[in-house]
Parts: sequence; C-alpha cells; structure tokens
Amino acid sequence: MVRANNNVRGPTSALTEFLRESGITPTTIAQRARTREVPQPIAGPSSAAGENGNENEADGEQPAGDREYNSDNLDESDAEKPAAKKRKMTKAAQAKLKAQAKAKKNKKKDDEDEDEDEDAYTALSKMWKDDTKPPNGSMTECAKCGTQFTVTQYTRAAQDGPGWLCHPCAKACGIDPFKKPAAPRKRKPATEKRTVTHFEERRLPSLASFCVTIISKHIDDIEALGDIGSMNMDRIAKAIAKDRSLTSENAALFYDVRNANLTLYDATNLIPPALCTLASLNPNLTTLRLDFCGRMDNTVLSAWSTALPRLKRLELLGPFLVHASTWCSFFESHPQLEGFLITQSPRFNLACMESLVAHCKGLTELRLKEIGQLDDTFLDHVAQLGTQLTYLDISYPGVRDALSDEALIALLAAVGAGLTHLALSGHAMLGDAFLFQGLKPHARALRSLELRDAPELTDAGALERLDVGGWRATPEAELARIGECAPRLRAVDIGWCREATDWTVRALLENCPALEEVRVWGCQRVTEQCPRKRNVAIFGIETKAV
Repeated sequence: MVRANNNVRGPTSALTEFLRESGITPTTIAQRARTREVPQPIAGPSSAAGENGNENEADGEQPAGDREYNSDNLDESDAEKPAAKKRKMTKAAQAKLKAQAKAKKNKKKDDEDEDEDEDAYTALSKMWKDDTKPPNGSMTECAKCGTQFTVTQYTRAAQDGPGWLCHPCAKACGIDPFKKPAAPRKRKPATEKRTVTHFEERRLPSLASFCVTIISKHIDDIEALGDIGSMNMDRIAKAIAKDRSLTSENAALFYDVRNANLTLYDATNLIPPALCTLASLNPNLTTLRLDFCGRMDNTVLSAWSTALPRLKRLELLGPFLVHASTWCSFFESHPQLEGFLITQSPRFNLACMESLVAHCKGLTELRLKEIGQLDDTFLDHVAQLGTQLTYLDISYPGVRDALSDEALIALLAAVGAGLTHLALSGHAMLGDAFLFQGLKPHARALRSLELRDAPELTDAGALERLDVGGWRATPEAELARIGECAPRLRAVDIGWCREATDWTVRALLENCPALEEVRVWGCQRVTEQCPRKRNVAIFGIETKAV
C-alpha cells in the first residue's frame, strides 16, 4: 500500500508564522547557538547547512526538527543565553586608546590652568556668560539704561544681573569692550616656586676678601709674606676692617717689636687677653689708635701702663668699660703723654681730668668727644694746658647745654692763641657772644672749626674772609652753600676746587652783598661766561686757548 504524500499541516501561531516568513527557523537558531560556542571567521561564505536549510524552506519542506520547536519556546531568558566571549584587543588598539586618554587628561589640565591664570576681566565675563546672547546684528535692550542697541561681538554681559550692556554703560561700569583677552601665563614648576634665595653668591671674590683669605690661611707663616711695608700694612688693616675680619689669631700680622705706630680700624673681635698681647708684642709703640675697642677693660689699660712705656699718643673709640681709677693710674705711669683722644667713655669724670692735667704737662692734643659727664668744671682744668694746646675737641657732651658761653670764652682766652683745630659741635647754648668775644679776639691761628648743631648761632656772626683753596673733592652743591651760611663774606678763595662752576660764582654774588673779591685759580669749570657784578673782582678765570 502506497502512502500518499501528506502536505497537511497543523495549526500554528501568528508569531511562528511571522518568524518563518522572516527566515528565522529552529535550524538557524541552532546554528547561531553553535556559533556562539565555537569562534567563527568574521567574514566568509555561508555554511552549507545554512544553504541547505534555505533550499528546504524554498521547497516548502520542514525539517524534522521543526516538530520540536514552536513559537512559545523561541523566546529564551537572559539566564539561558550563553555569555558572549570577549575578543582580545590588539596592541595597536591598546596604544590608540591610551593616547586618547592621555590627550583628554592634558586638555582637562590646560583648561584648569587657563581658568586659574585668567585675569579678572576674563573671569568676570565667563562667570556671567549667557548662552542666550542675541545674535550679532539684532536689537536688544540695555540692562542698565534701557535703551535699544545693536548687538555686536563686543557686547558684554551686565555685572549685577542678567542682560547685556551697551557700549557707554559698559565703559561706565569699568568694562573695556575692546580689551583683548590676556594670554595665559605659563605655570612655573612647583619646585621653582619653592626655591628661596637667601644670599647672593659671588662668582669672583673681591680683592680685599682674597687678601684677607690668603693672610688668614698663612697666618702661622707670617715670614713667608716678606716685607710688606708700613703703607701696604695700613691698606690691609683697612681692608680687614671693612669685613670685620680682625681676630686674635690674624692680628699678629700687624705686630712687630720695631713698631712705633699701630692703627687697628676695627678691634671689635679682640678680647681683653688679645689686647694685652698687643702691648706685649709691640713694646716700643709711641702712637696707638684702636677703633671700636668696646671689649677693652681695666685689665687691658693696667697692662698697658707697664707694657707700653714709650707711648706718647693714645686714640680710642669706645672704651666703655674702663673705670676712673684705672684712667688715673695710667696717667701717672705716662707723664710723657702728648696726645689723649677718646670718644664715648661714660666713666671718664672730673677726677680723671684733674689727673690728666696734673701728670701730663706736655699735652698738645685733647679730645673728650661724647663724654657724658663733661661740664663747665672740666674747662678750668683744660685752661691750665695753656697755649701749647693745638688740638681741642669737646663736642657733643651728654647734655646739650653742658657748656656756657662764659666758660668757653674764658677757655679761649687761655688756650686760644695756639689752637689750630677747634670742635664745639652739639652745644645748644653756644651763641654769637662766643664768636665776637671768644673766637674772634683769641683764636686767630685756627685752620679748622666745627660748629655743627649750634642753633643759637645767627648770621650776625658770619665770617668775612674764607679760604678753602685746594679742597679738590668738595661737591659743587656744598660750594654753592657758602654764601648762604656766611652772607657777610668780603673775600672768598675757592681756588683748585675742581667742582666749582659758573653757578658757584653766581651763588656767591647773589648771597653775599658785601663781597669784594673771589679767587678761582685752577677752577677749569669756571668760564669767561660766569656772572659778573660791579665792584666785585674775580681772579683766576682761565682764558680759552685759541
């Protein structure tokens, strides 16, 4: 019995029918599942099984597997779907991805730098930036004055709220519409910001410091330096004083048993034992000068009383610690003293002055500058020195009115005839009476006079004849002030003052109405065009050679 061909199909759902018409059959689904499990080439011809399946569908035949699938079992849950296997990224793709990430990071950093470095104007404009700005060429209303204006690329937003400003209102608010944005500043590395320079390093040492270094290095071999000479020794002493480099160790360079004169311009670092050693190694000194000898005490001066028997001139700046009794003992041991010059010695009192005059009869130079206890009673003892005194400095006492005109006039009557230098600066009570009754009649041999900080002196006691010839380095401004300080001048000699000019002569003529004579020999800057005045003779103008 031959079975007839059975083309009768059972009922199917609408979804199954739709899938079949779309080419989705149980066979294709099974092929896709096998593809997920076994990697397949990305591109290539279709498999034979797929082609056969399509041919069977074209013939209208359904594979046996179709009987086991229906539309209700086609939708698989996510848990039942096998996970897709991740493909391994190639090296080129990895490099490209890394470069993109780096570029993105750099762009973000640059944006942060620009935000940080932008000026106040740019920051303000960004803060009020409004994406709803009208297009250029359109009309809008000013947020401040309410007028209609045309929007341009230079239109700026209002500072205190929404809206836009016209050009006049923007300028009135301090906004420059045409200001170009400031270029972003380059940020310095953090290490540079934290670098602090505490001192300036010299590439090449100065000559003075080089000499000091060499001398200090070879201080134990002083003989190796050879015969330096007194002039060069003084220059070295000044160079060392500038750096305050004189110590107890290198001070021995200036010591010699043959020394008659010794000057140390800065003895700050010399302690009392070192100052005692100074006297022991220079026993034949006749002149000694020490500046800034603040560490000198009684033990030092007591050692000098016996170790410096030939000392005739002593000059000290700052012997604060020496007591009065020690001064008196020193004067007793040095009756041959001819010059005693001290500055800033607060313990020097009247008893010291009495001892000095009583034992040192041949004193010709006396300086008692900035002595706190100085008063009129000191002058009675100074007067006992007589006309042998040529140098006297009693300026800047502890009290500005310590000395009176009467006491100073009496002093000059006793010692004024021999004085060539007199310093009386800092005496507030010094008046014109001292000039007319003391200085003019009794001090005719003076070559230098210091009267600074004496407010009671007036123009009534100005000089009549002045000779400053040969003061080559005196500035022109100081020469021009001569007439202002001494308006009663009748004769002036400014010869060989290299800074004198035509303006110097003009100042003298204008400020000195009684002027009769001006001498300008050797003043090359004074020309034939200098001002002239009737009855005033000007001598020494150099005629320009033809």
